Amino acid sequence: MNGGPSDPLSLDQAGASDEQLQRVHAILLREKPEPTEGYSPLPLLLLGLMSAFILFSAIYLGRYSGGFDPMVYDERIPPGMLVDNAAAPVAQDPKVLGQRIFTANCAACHQVTGLGLPGAFPPLAGSEWVAGPDERIIRIVLSGLSGPVTVKGSPFNLAMPSLGPSLKDEQLAAVLTYIRSEWGNNAPAVSPDKVKEIRAAVAGHPGPWAPEELLKIP
Repeated sequence: MNGGPSDPLSLDQAGASDEQLQRVHAILLREKPEPTEGYSPLPLLLLGLMSAFILFSAIYLGRYSGGFDPMVYDERIPPGMLVDNAAAPVAQDPKVLGQRIFTANCAACHQVTGLGLPGAFPPLAGSEWVAGPDERIIRIVLSGLSGPVTVKGSPFNLAMPSLGPSLKDEQLAAVLTYIRSEWGNNAPAVSPDKVKEIRAAVAGHPGPWAPEELLKIP
């Protein structure tokens, strides 16, 4: 190493002792680079790019996500079928929409096959409740159902939650139309106007329906 006799880093490499080497090494470890003023440009650049990306993503989702409402977005609908800045797609098949809503809200209990779970959740396939008057099944999905009920000869004691507050009339009509025409069912479609009519009629009903109440409906 370079340096005069008084330089603490100066030593004869050939004759340096272990103690001298350790002392020089400790001095070198204590030396640190001089701090620089200001900020490094690279982190600021990355921060700016990340902020711009987050802002763009928020604007894009706010403009095109439709609140992730199944009435608005369906990846199977070609872009040309959507109206710019519209709240709903044009000419969407109610059964397609109904299947999406069923999968998101009903399939966990009634299963995608419509067969339900024995002893726990009643089947929808071949169900007399599904094929019966639409006034009954509309009331069920609007307000829920609670109590012992017989479906296809098997007893169930269930508490079905209400879907009325979370789904629009068009959505309820679509999912009921899907249920009433799937898995071999062949009941008439349910119209949004009918759902709207029943919703207004049962607005003051307290809580879920009891099966015996629904059986009184012609």
